[in-house]
Parts: sequence; C-alpha cells; structure tokens
Amino acid sequence: MPFVSLEQQIKDKAREIGFDAAGITDASPLGPEHAAHLQAWLQAGCAGPLDYMHRNLDVRIDPARLLPDARSVVVVALNYKPRPEDAPPPADAAGRVALYAHYEDYHPFMRSLLAELAAFISARAGREHRLRICVDSAPLAEKALAVRAGLGFVGKNHLLIHPQLGPQILLGEIVTTLPLDRDEPAGGACLGCNRCVEACPTGALRPDGLLDARRCISCLTQYGPADGDVDLAGWLFGCDQCLLACPFHHEAPARANRRFRCYPDRAGLSPRELLAMDAATFDARFHDSPIKKPGLDRLRRNARLALRPL
Repeated sequence: MPFVSLEQQIKDKAREIGFDAAGITDASPLGPEHAAHLQAWLQAGCAGPLDYMHRNLDVRIDPARLLPDARSVVVVALNYKPRPEDAPPPADAAGRVALYAHYEDYHPFMRSLLAELAAFISARAGREHRLRICVDSAPLAEKALAVRAGLGFVGKNHLLIHPQLGPQILLGEIVTTLPLDRDEPAGGACLGCNRCVEACPTGALRPDGLLDARRCISCLTQYGPADGDVDLAGWLFGCDQCLLACPFHHEAPARANRRFRCYPDRAGLSPRELLAMDAATFDARFHDSPIKKPGLDRLRRNARLALRPL
C-alpha cells in the first residue's frame, strides 16, 4: 500500500468533507513587504469604515501570536460560484446582493466543516497538539496565508484568485501547534488584464494598486458611512463588479458542495420592501444570512440611497 503523508491526508480529507481546495503553510510571520504594504494602506486612510483593520496588527501579520507555539496553518477554500439551478430570478435593478450572500451564512457552515477536519487531524496526529479554527473570527491576513499555502494569487481586485476555482472563494484556516511540511507558494498574476479596475463603479481600485474602502461599495453597504453622497450603483448589500469582470470567474466551475444552501430569492431585494419591513420580519427572513450582519437600519439606509433620483 503506497505511503500517504499526513499533509496529503489532511488535504484529501478537506476535499472529502466539502472544501474545494486546501493548502498548508507554516505559522511564521508574514514577510516585511506585506507588513509595509498594510501600514501604507492604513496610513493612507484607505481602511475607511473598516475600523477593525487598525487593531491587532501584530497578530494579523504573525499567526503564532494567535495560538502560542503555533507551527502550521491549514488553509481551505470553498467555491461559491452558483450552479445553473441556483440561477436567481430577475433581480430588482435597484436592489442587487453580492453572490456570497445568496447563500446561508458561510461562517457557521465552514466552521462545522473545519471542526470535522480538526477532529481528523487530532485523531491522526495526537490530541496533545492544539488547534484553533478561524473563519473571519481572528485577525489573520488570510489571503496572504492562502498565497503562501499555494492556493492562488491576489489579483488587482484584491481578491484571492485560485487558478482553477477563480476569485469567488471563501477562506478558512486551522492554526495548529502540529509541525507540518508546507506547500510551495502559489504563482500567478493578472498580467495585462485590467478589467476589474475598469469595472469598479466608484474607482475604489486605485491606480496605485491600493483598495480604497472609503469608495468600495461592498464596504459602504455593510459598514458605512451613515449618510453621504454616494452612488451604490444598484447594490443593496455588497458588490461583485470586480469579481464578475474577472476572466478567472468566467472560466471557473460552478460550486461542487451542494450542502451549502442557496436562496435564489436573496439575489435581489426590493428597496421599498426593506423600507417597510419591521425588525421581526427582517430577523425571521435573514436569520441565517450574511445580510443580517449590517442590520435593518443599515439596509434601510442603502434602500433610501438606491431610490433617490440620480
């Protein structure tokens, strides 16, 4: 019987339980170029409404600060490109919703899969090794870790682009004290393509390569500002313009994990219906959706902006 390394067993198990890709990197700090880029981005004010990006910078660039004695990070990816049967009905042009929010909330869904993967690792490696599961729940530079784990490259749209799966992927991590052999970092680049930059309705993808969250519709619809003169270009929650423009998105396969529940009726929300909706109705309809996170007041604010004359 051929020998299969623990690293390969972990990656095979990740795909078996429902992830589309998995890679492994060490828990060493990210390179100084990454820290310098992050500092420059923050100092330029580009974080805008993303206040949390100013906190825990030391942890964000050093996974071992998140879990003492950490040695390795397992990074997984879940493809959420809709299947043909997921195709939504024609959406209200003034109430578009980002693709990932057509689904159930990915946080608990991915945590449950990662818990299964963590149990598998513990059973194989011994329970003396500690593990921590992360799905947007910790200040990790997850895209940089995913690149280091061989899962793709960061495109001009600031999304992780997997060469086969494309940019519509969700990331999760297991940080562990278990020493594992790491994968080679991924290569790849956008080369001469500039479609995402040209597609951005607000110029949030700046010519200098920085993403300006103060102009990013995805950030504005979820985090702020509370008011202001901003054109949301028909989006009520999130924005997919840079993703939809990416050639890797068009060439990517549809999602393979059918357990990740899709709700086509969430693809387009009526601004007038949101304005008339009470809190109990909102909570009942979106209790298992990322749409619930900004809250009804934020969505109403977006609805008012969507309905105003241009």
